[in-house]
Amino acid sequence: MDKLKILGWREWFSLPELGITSIKAKIDTGARTSCLHAFEVEGFEKPDGSPYVRFKVHPIQDNLDAVIECECPVVDQRTVSDSGGHKELRYVIQTTAVCGDEQWPIEMTLTNRDTMRFRMLLGRTAMEGRFAVDPESSYLQSNPDQETES
Repeated sequence: MDKLKILGWREWFSLPELGITSIKAKIDTGARTSCLHAFEVEGFEKPDGSPYVRFKVHPIQDNLDAVIECECPVVDQRTVSDSGGHKELRYVIQTTAVCGDEQWPIEMTLTNRDTMRFRMLLGRTAMEGRFAVDPESSYLQSNPDQETES
């Protein structure tokens, strides 16, 4: 087994397939699945019958002016329990995550995180076999000034 890279408790990511060049994520080992803040979420079918989802993202905390419109295939729909125990049926997508010099496919659920500080959570399934977490550190794999560089 290769040596695991170490993530801080928060890191900058990009999700290039979604057009998101910078998004700050909380690294959450308590969450099985990763999730992305999304609003105006709308499922639809392509002419060939394949399920897709269209949604918008505010990638920057406290900035409602920055909006990215996304569209991608639906991998699944799953009932997910949030940290408060509330259950919600969410769309699941697969996309490429980039953090530092690592790039890999992850599954993410879509949910409205307007009231949350982070627009993305990276869950333990996305880290498995790739990363360990140092809860005392931030931005070990990414640049803390990344937001201003996009």
